[in-house]
Amino acid sequence: MMRKILLAATIAASLGSIATPAAAAVDVYVEIAPPPLRVERVPSPRYGHEWVPGHWSWNGHRHVWVRGVWVAERRGYWYAHPRWEERDGRWYHSRGAWRRGDRDRDGVPNYRDRDRDGDGVPNRDDRRPDNPRRY
Repeated sequence: MMRKILLAATIAASLGSIATPAAAAVDVYVEIAPPPLRVERVPSPRYGHEWVPGHWSWNGHRHVWVRGVWVAERRGYWYAHPRWEERDGRWYHSRGAWRRGDRDRDGVPNYRDRDRDGDGVPNRDDRRPDNPRRY
């Protein structure tokens, strides 16, 4: 019986010392710029879904192309698309994710906002309701 207790204690102590990776807290950055985006054919719209265009991702050794996909919409959220950003000679990758709240940060959730881009033209009359520039 004592041997089983010692064995269980040893296993518990060794499992407690295993470090879990903190990948979510670390930015992915590389010193190699991603290639130009590829041209993709966007399929016809799907009700209740948002198109996430294809993008370059890093697999640890090189850039790999990730094809575009439809993702299910989430009411009250907006989708921040994956992107690469250069800072001080390094390329940082932000993964795509749903963000809570309003995209234009005016305090009104976008699904209730009557002028999402703040250009003074109501969404119902605006040909491009998410473009803050009027052309």
